[in-house]
Amino acid sequence: METLAKVEQACAELLQRGTPVTFTSVAATAGISRTSLYRDQTLRTLVEEYRLHSHDPRTMTGLASEIGHLRIAIEALAERVRHHEEQLRRLESARRRQRKSS
Repeated sequence: METLAKVEQACAELLQRGTPVTFTSVAATAGISRTSLYRDQTLRTLVEEYRLHSHDPRTMTGLASEIGHLRIAIEALAERVRHHEEQLRRLESARRRQRKSS
């Protein structure tokens, strides 16, 4: 079975049993390492999404958890945007130098 499918199935099983969806519990249920879950952005996002659904969003803990996850997602997105902006600046600079030398 594909890793993504294993992780999704593990998350669904944990949620159905009422067991907290954590990286440790998902890794154990899916039979893969926690490191694999953390390193693969798709798997990490999937586990975080299930974690959000495993909390009751109407409680303060659920809201705090959701805010924490959203903050992390925004920080990661901001970092990617900064990286892409830097790449664009370098490419634009190289293009200008190439035009001047032509």
